[in-house]
Amino acid sequence: MGLLTAISVFGAEKIIDFTSVPEGQVPPGWKAMRVGGGREGEWKVKMVDVPPTLKPLSAAAPQLARRAVVAAVGGDATDERFPLLVYDEERFGDFTARVRFQITGGIIEQMAGLAFRIQDSTNFYVVRFSALGSNLRFYKFVNGERSAPIGPDFPIAKGEWHELSIQCTGNRIEVRVDGKEAMPILTDNSHPTGKIGFFTKSDSEANFMDFRLDYRPLETLAVTLVRTTLADQPRLMDLQVLGRLPGSEKLQVMAAKSASDVGRAASDTENKVWAENRPYYARTKAAAVVTQPLHDRNGDVLGVVRFALKPYAGQLEAATLARVLPILKDMEMRIGASKDLIEYGSGGSGQGGRSGFTPDVSWASRSCLANLLLSHP
Repeated sequence: MGLLTAISVFGAEKIIDFTSVPEGQVPPGWKAMRVGGGREGEWKVKMVDVPPTLKPLSAAAPQLARRAVVAAVGGDATDERFPLLVYDEERFGDFTARVRFQITGGIIEQMAGLAFRIQDSTNFYVVRFSALGSNLRFYKFVNGERSAPIGPDFPIAKGEWHELSIQCTGNRIEVRVDGKEAMPILTDNSHPTGKIGFFTKSDSEANFMDFRLDYRPLETLAVTLVRTTLADQPRLMDLQVLGRLPGSEKLQVMAAKSASDVGRAASDTENKVWAENRPYYARTKAAAVVTQPLHDRNGDVLGVVRFALKPYAGQLEAATLARVLPILKDMEMRIGASKDLIEYGSGGSGQGGRSGFTPDVSWASRSCLANLLLSHP
Protein backbone atom coordinates (compact mmCIF):
# COMPACT_ATOMS: atom_id res chain seq x y z
CA MET A 1 0.00 0.00 0.00
CA GLY A 2 1.34 3.42 -0.92
CA LEU A 3 1.26 5.95 1.93
CA LEU A 4 2.57 9.48 1.72
CA THR A 5 2.55 11.67 4.82
CA ALA A 6 3.47 15.32 4.37
CA ILE A 7 2.80 18.85 5.59
CA SER A 8 -0.43 20.43 4.31
CA VAL A 9 -2.47 23.56 4.92
CA PHE A 10 -4.36 21.69 7.65
CA GLY A 11 -1.11 20.53 9.24
CA ALA A 12 -0.44 17.09 7.74
CA GLU A 13 -1.48 15.01 4.77
CA LYS A 14 -1.87 11.32 3.99
CA ILE A 15 -2.28 10.07 0.44
CA ILE A 16 -3.11 6.38 0.29
CA ASP A 17 -3.25 4.17 -2.78
CA PHE A 18 -3.47 0.40 -2.91
CA THR A 19 -1.11 -0.35 -5.80
CA SER A 20 1.35 -2.40 -3.75
CA VAL A 21 -1.31 -4.54 -2.06
CA PRO A 22 -1.73 -8.00 -3.63
CA GLU A 23 -5.12 -8.57 -5.22
CA GLY A 24 -7.62 -10.29 -2.97
CA GLN A 25 -6.15 -8.94 0.28
CA VAL A 26 -7.25 -6.29 2.77
CA PRO A 27 -4.83 -3.35 2.82
CA PRO A 28 -2.50 -3.30 5.86
CA GLY A 29 -3.56 -0.78 8.49
CA TRP A 30 -7.25 -1.18 7.62
CA LYS A 31 -9.80 -3.19 9.59
CA ALA A 32 -13.16 -4.57 8.50
CA MET A 33 -16.07 -3.76 10.80
CA ARG A 34 -19.73 -4.70 10.63
CA VAL A 35 -22.54 -2.70 12.22
CA GLY A 36 -25.89 -4.46 12.56
CA GLY A 37 -26.79 -8.00 11.56
CA GLY A 38 -25.69 -10.38 8.85
CA ARG A 39 -22.26 -11.72 8.11
CA GLU A 40 -18.99 -9.82 8.32
CA GLY A 41 -18.20 -7.50 5.45
CA GLU A 42 -15.78 -8.68 2.79
CA TRP A 43 -13.24 -6.23 1.39
CA LYS A 44 -10.40 -6.85 -1.01
CA VAL A 45 -8.03 -5.08 -3.37
CA LYS A 46 -8.54 -5.67 -7.08
CA MET A 47 -7.49 -4.12 -10.38
CA VAL A 48 -10.14 -2.36 -12.47
CA ASP A 49 -10.30 -0.03 -15.46
CA VAL A 50 -10.75 3.54 -14.21
CA PRO A 51 -11.28 6.75 -16.19
CA PRO A 52 -8.82 9.59 -15.52
CA THR A 53 -9.91 12.42 -13.24
CA LEU A 54 -9.34 14.89 -16.10
CA LYS A 55 -10.94 14.41 -19.50
CA PRO A 56 -8.36 13.32 -22.14
CA LEU A 57 -7.27 16.09 -24.49
CA SER A 58 -7.85 13.96 -27.57
CA ALA A 59 -9.88 10.95 -28.60
CA ALA A 60 -6.65 9.09 -29.29
CA ALA A 61 -5.54 9.38 -25.65
CA PRO A 62 -6.19 6.39 -23.35
CA GLN A 63 -9.71 6.57 -21.93
CA LEU A 64 -9.11 4.09 -19.11
CA ALA A 65 -6.22 3.08 -16.87
CA ARG A 66 -5.74 -0.09 -14.87
CA ARG A 67 -5.80 0.91 -11.20
CA ALA A 68 -5.88 -0.75 -7.79
CA VAL A 69 -9.08 -0.20 -5.81
CA VAL A 70 -10.55 -1.49 -2.57
CA ALA A 71 -13.77 -3.32 -3.35
CA ALA A 72 -16.70 -3.97 -1.05
CA VAL A 73 -18.06 -7.43 -1.92
CA GLY A 74 -21.82 -7.81 -1.48
CA GLY A 75 -23.79 -11.04 -1.22
CA ASP A 76 -25.60 -10.57 2.10
CA ALA A 77 -28.99 -8.88 1.71
CA THR A 78 -29.59 -8.38 5.45
CA ASP A 79 -31.34 -5.02 5.69
CA GLU A 80 -29.71 -3.41 8.75
CA ARG A 81 -26.20 -4.54 7.84
CA PHE A 82 -23.50 -1.90 7.43
CA PRO A 83 -20.03 -3.12 6.37
CA LEU A 84 -17.18 -0.66 7.03
CA LEU A 85 -13.49 -0.74 6.21
CA VAL A 86 -11.79 1.46 8.80
CA TYR A 87 -8.37 3.10 8.56
CA ASP A 88 -7.16 1.85 11.93
CA GLU A 89 -3.79 3.61 12.22
CA GLU A 90 -4.90 6.97 13.58
CA ARG A 91 -7.74 9.08 14.93
CA PHE A 92 -8.68 12.43 13.43
CA GLY A 93 -10.46 15.55 14.62
CA ASP A 94 -10.27 18.38 12.09
CA PHE A 95 -9.68 17.04 8.58
CA THR A 96 -10.65 17.02 4.93
CA ALA A 97 -11.09 13.54 3.46
CA ARG A 98 -11.38 12.86 -0.27
CA VAL A 99 -12.07 9.57 -2.01
CA ARG A 100 -13.13 8.46 -5.48
CA PHE A 101 -15.86 5.83 -5.41
CA GLN A 102 -17.97 3.76 -7.77
CA ILE A 103 -21.16 1.87 -6.92
CA THR A 104 -20.94 -1.37 -8.88
CA GLY A 105 -23.84 -3.55 -7.76
CA GLY A 106 -26.41 -4.71 -5.25
CA ILE A 107 -29.99 -5.96 -5.43
CA ILE A 108 -31.43 -4.77 -2.11
CA GLU A 109 -29.18 -1.72 -1.80
CA GLN A 110 -26.63 0.14 -3.90
CA MET A 111 -24.88 2.44 -1.44
CA ALA A 112 -21.38 3.80 -0.85
CA GLY A 113 -19.86 6.57 1.23
CA LEU A 114 -17.62 7.47 4.16
CA ALA A 115 -18.00 6.82 7.86
CA PHE A 116 -16.00 9.24 9.99
CA ARG A 117 -15.16 10.21 13.54
CA ILE A 118 -15.66 6.55 14.34
CA GLN A 119 -15.45 5.93 18.10
CA ASP A 120 -16.49 2.29 17.87
CA SER A 121 -19.10 0.20 16.08
CA THR A 122 -21.95 2.14 17.71
CA ASN A 123 -20.77 5.76 17.48
CA PHE A 124 -19.87 7.52 14.22
CA TYR A 125 -21.08 9.74 11.37
CA VAL A 126 -22.01 8.65 7.84
CA VAL A 127 -22.32 10.40 4.48
CA ARG A 128 -23.49 7.97 1.82
CA PHE A 129 -24.97 7.84 -1.69
CA SER A 130 -27.75 5.57 -2.91
CA ALA A 131 -27.95 4.71 -6.61
CA LEU A 132 -31.33 2.99 -6.14
CA GLY A 133 -32.75 5.85 -4.09
CA SER A 134 -31.04 8.62 -6.09
CA ASN A 135 -30.11 10.48 -2.93
CA LEU A 136 -27.31 11.67 -0.67
CA ARG A 137 -27.80 11.30 3.07
CA PHE A 138 -26.08 12.19 6.34
CA TYR A 139 -26.84 10.45 9.61
CA LYS A 140 -25.14 9.43 12.80
CA PHE A 141 -24.96 6.48 15.14
CA VAL A 142 -24.95 7.34 18.86
CA ASN A 143 -24.75 4.37 21.22
CA GLY A 144 -26.10 2.20 18.43
CA GLU A 145 -29.12 4.39 17.68
CA ARG A 146 -29.27 5.70 14.12
CA SER A 147 -30.58 9.22 13.58
CA ALA A 148 -33.08 10.14 10.88
CA PRO A 149 -31.23 10.58 7.55
CA ILE A 150 -31.08 14.08 6.10
CA GLY A 151 -29.91 15.23 2.68
CA PRO A 152 -30.94 16.06 -0.87
CA ASP A 153 -31.99 14.05 -3.88
CA PHE A 154 -28.87 13.21 -5.84
CA PRO A 155 -29.13 11.16 -9.01
CA ILE A 156 -26.15 8.82 -9.22
CA ALA A 157 -25.87 5.86 -11.54
CA LYS A 158 -24.29 2.49 -10.95
CA GLY A 159 -20.90 2.38 -12.62
CA GLU A 160 -20.20 6.12 -12.42
CA TRP A 161 -17.08 7.43 -10.67
CA HIS A 162 -17.43 10.41 -8.32
CA GLU A 163 -15.29 12.15 -5.72
CA LEU A 164 -16.69 12.60 -2.22
CA SER A 165 -15.10 15.21 0.03
CA ILE A 166 -15.90 15.70 3.71
CA GLN A 167 -14.41 18.50 5.78
CA CYS A 168 -14.78 18.50 9.56
CA THR A 169 -13.73 21.56 11.53
CA GLY A 170 -14.82 21.45 15.16
CA ASN A 171 -18.53 20.67 15.03
CA ARG A 172 -18.93 21.81 11.41
CA ILE A 173 -19.32 19.21 8.66
CA GLU A 174 -19.10 20.20 4.98
CA VAL A 175 -19.90 17.79 2.16
CA ARG A 176 -18.78 18.21 -1.46
CA VAL A 177 -19.26 15.99 -4.46
CA ASP A 178 -17.00 16.41 -7.48
CA GLY A 179 -15.80 19.70 -6.00
CA LYS A 180 -19.27 21.22 -5.52
CA GLU A 181 -21.18 21.81 -2.30
CA ALA A 182 -23.68 18.96 -1.95
CA MET A 183 -25.70 20.02 1.09
CA PRO A 184 -25.82 22.92 3.59
CA ILE A 185 -23.15 22.97 6.29
CA LEU A 186 -24.05 20.63 9.16
CA THR A 187 -23.27 21.16 12.84
CA ASP A 188 -23.20 18.38 15.42
CA ASN A 189 -21.38 17.86 18.72
CA SER A 190 -21.81 14.10 19.14
CA HIS A 191 -18.38 12.93 17.96
CA PRO A 192 -15.42 15.36 18.17
CA THR A 193 -12.77 12.87 16.98
CA GLY A 194 -12.43 9.35 15.65
CA LYS A 195 -11.28 7.10 12.85
CA ILE A 196 -12.44 7.14 9.24
CA GLY A 197 -13.42 4.46 6.77
CA PHE A 198 -15.38 3.32 3.72
CA PHE A 199 -19.08 2.53 4.16
CA THR A 200 -21.70 0.43 2.40
CA LYS A 201 -25.02 -1.16 3.29
CA SER A 202 -26.58 -4.60 2.94
CA ASP A 203 -25.54 -6.29 -0.35
CA SER A 204 -24.08 -3.15 -1.92
CA GLU A 205 -20.94 -3.53 -4.02
CA ALA A 206 -18.59 -0.57 -4.50
CA ASN A 207 -15.02 0.41 -5.34
CA PHE A 208 -12.91 3.03 -3.53
CA MET A 209 -9.59 4.60 -4.55
CA ASP A 210 -7.40 7.74 -4.34
CA PHE A 211 -8.01 8.21 -0.62
CA ARG A 212 -6.50 11.43 0.73
CA LEU A 213 -6.59 13.06 4.16
CA ASP A 214 -5.53 16.61 5.03
CA TYR A 215 -5.70 16.88 8.80
CA ARG A 216 -4.59 18.64 11.94
CA PRO A 217 -2.86 16.03 14.10
CA LEU A 218 -4.63 15.44 17.38
CA GLU A 219 -2.90 16.61 20.51
CA THR A 220 -3.37 15.68 24.14
CA LEU A 221 -4.85 18.04 26.69
CA ALA A 222 -1.38 18.56 28.19
CA VAL A 223 0.05 19.65 24.83
CA THR A 224 -2.94 21.91 24.17
CA LEU A 225 -2.52 23.59 27.55
CA VAL A 226 1.15 24.30 26.93
CA ARG A 227 0.64 25.45 23.35
CA THR A 228 -2.26 27.81 24.03
CA THR A 229 -0.75 29.20 27.24
CA LEU A 230 2.56 30.00 25.55
CA ALA A 231 0.64 31.68 22.72
CA ASP A 232 -1.17 33.86 25.27
CA GLN A 233 1.87 34.37 27.53
CA PRO A 234 4.92 34.68 25.25
CA ARG A 235 7.02 36.19 28.08
CA LEU A 236 7.09 32.90 29.98
CA MET A 237 10.62 31.55 29.84
CA ASP A 238 9.46 27.96 30.21
CA LEU A 239 6.30 26.00 30.86
CA GLN A 240 5.95 22.33 31.72
CA VAL A 241 2.87 20.25 32.55
CA LEU A 242 3.37 17.07 34.55
CA GLY A 243 0.95 14.20 35.05
CA ARG A 244 0.63 10.45 35.32
CA LEU A 245 0.10 7.92 32.58
CA PRO A 246 -2.85 5.51 33.07
CA GLY A 247 -2.01 2.83 35.62
CA SER A 248 1.19 4.56 36.72
CA GLU A 249 2.02 6.35 39.97
CA LYS A 250 5.03 8.01 38.38
CA LEU A 251 4.71 11.76 37.84
CA GLN A 252 6.44 12.97 34.69
CA VAL A 253 6.48 15.78 32.15
CA MET A 254 3.64 15.30 29.65
CA ALA A 255 4.18 18.49 27.63
CA ALA A 256 6.71 21.32 27.66
CA LYS A 257 8.00 24.26 25.71
CA SER A 258 11.11 22.23 24.96
CA ALA A 259 10.47 18.76 23.56
CA SER A 260 13.59 17.43 25.29
CA ASP A 261 11.85 17.82 28.67
CA VAL A 262 8.94 15.50 27.78
CA GLY A 263 9.21 12.26 29.74
CA ARG A 264 11.42 13.73 32.47
CA ALA A 265 10.65 12.27 35.90
CA ALA A 266 9.27 14.71 38.43
CA SER A 267 11.63 16.34 40.90
CA ASP A 268 11.15 16.08 44.65
CA THR A 269 9.55 19.53 44.64
CA GLU A 270 7.12 18.63 41.90
CA ASN A 271 6.14 15.45 43.73
CA LYS A 272 5.54 17.49 46.89
CA VAL A 273 3.32 19.92 44.99
CA TRP A 274 1.20 16.97 43.83
CA ALA A 275 1.08 15.31 47.26
CA GLU A 276 0.57 18.46 49.33
CA ASN A 277 -1.65 20.31 46.86
CA ARG A 278 0.13 23.61 47.35
CA PRO A 279 2.55 25.80 45.33
CA TYR A 280 6.30 26.07 45.72
CA TYR A 281 8.51 29.02 44.80
CA ALA A 282 12.22 29.12 43.98
CA ARG A 283 14.47 31.81 42.57
CA THR A 284 17.85 31.55 40.91
CA LYS A 285 19.92 33.94 38.82
CA ALA A 286 18.44 32.37 35.69
CA ALA A 287 14.74 32.23 36.55
CA ALA A 288 11.98 32.57 39.08
CA VAL A 289 10.19 29.22 39.21
CA VAL A 290 6.65 28.67 40.49
CA THR A 291 5.38 25.08 40.68
CA GLN A 292 1.62 24.85 41.08
CA PRO A 293 -0.93 22.04 41.38
CA LEU A 294 -3.32 21.86 38.40
CA HIS A 295 -6.94 21.07 39.26
CA ASP A 296 -9.89 19.68 37.35
CA ARG A 297 -13.30 21.30 37.64
CA ASN A 298 -14.06 19.29 40.79
CA GLY A 299 -11.00 20.70 42.54
CA ASP A 300 -9.03 17.43 42.40
CA VAL A 301 -5.35 17.52 41.49
CA LEU A 302 -4.97 16.54 37.83
CA GLY A 303 -1.34 17.49 37.36
CA VAL A 304 1.45 19.92 38.18
CA VAL A 305 2.53 23.01 36.25
CA ARG A 306 6.05 24.43 36.35
CA PHE A 307 6.28 28.11 35.35
CA ALA A 308 9.65 29.78 34.74
CA LEU A 309 9.70 33.59 34.63
CA LYS A 310 12.47 36.08 34.04
CA PRO A 311 13.84 37.27 37.41
CA TYR A 312 14.24 40.92 38.34
CA ALA A 313 15.77 42.89 41.19
CA GLY A 314 13.63 43.00 44.31
CA GLN A 315 11.35 40.21 43.11
CA LEU A 316 9.06 38.94 45.86
CA GLU A 317 7.49 35.52 46.20
CA ALA A 318 4.00 36.91 46.75
CA ALA A 319 4.17 39.06 43.61
CA THR A 320 5.42 36.16 41.50
CA LEU A 321 2.68 33.85 42.76
CA ALA A 322 0.12 36.55 42.01
CA ARG A 323 1.54 36.91 38.49
CA VAL A 324 1.16 33.17 37.82
CA LEU A 325 -2.25 32.60 39.44
CA PRO A 326 -4.48 34.02 36.65
CA ILE A 327 -2.50 32.02 34.06
CA LEU A 328 -3.08 28.85 36.09
CA LYS A 329 -6.79 29.62 36.46
CA ASP A 330 -7.10 30.09 32.70
CA MET A 331 -5.45 26.71 32.15
CA GLU A 332 -7.87 25.09 34.60
CA MET A 333 -10.82 26.63 32.79
CA ARG A 334 -9.62 25.03 29.56
CA ILE A 335 -9.56 21.61 31.21
CA GLY A 336 -13.36 21.58 31.47
CA ALA A 337 -14.72 18.07 31.95
CA SER A 338 -11.51 16.28 30.92
CA LYS A 339 -10.50 13.43 33.19
CA ASP A 340 -6.77 13.22 32.42
CA LEU A 341 -3.98 15.10 30.68
CA ILE A 342 -3.53 12.57 27.88
CA GLU A 343 -7.12 12.89 26.70
CA TYR A 344 -7.09 13.72 23.01
CA GLY A 345 -8.82 16.73 21.53
CA SER A 346 -8.69 18.59 18.24
CA GLY A 347 -5.66 20.85 18.44
CA GLY A 348 -5.75 24.29 16.93
CA SER A 349 -8.80 26.40 16.18
CA GLY A 350 -12.04 24.49 16.21
CA GLN A 351 -14.36 22.97 18.69
CA GLY A 352 -12.86 23.45 22.12
CA GLY A 353 -9.57 24.76 20.72
CA ARG A 354 -7.82 28.05 20.05
CA SER A 355 -5.95 29.37 17.12
CA GLY A 356 -2.23 29.90 17.41
CA PHE A 357 0.78 27.77 16.52
CA THR A 358 3.95 27.16 18.48
CA PRO A 359 6.12 24.81 16.39
CA ASP A 360 8.26 23.32 19.18
CA VAL A 361 5.18 22.44 21.23
CA SER A 362 2.72 21.56 18.48
CA TRP A 363 5.08 19.21 16.64
CA ALA A 364 8.08 18.10 18.67
CA SER A 365 6.38 17.87 22.05
CA ARG A 366 3.42 16.03 20.56
CA SER A 367 5.75 13.56 18.89
CA CYS A 368 7.67 12.91 22.12
CA LEU A 369 4.46 12.37 24.07
CA ALA A 370 3.16 10.01 21.39
CA ASN A 371 6.32 7.93 21.78
CA LEU A 372 5.89 8.05 25.55
CA LEU A 373 2.33 6.70 25.25
CA LEU A 374 3.34 3.98 22.79
CA SER A 375 6.10 2.76 25.12
CA HIS A 376 3.78 2.66 28.14
CA PRO A 377 2.38 -0.85 28.71
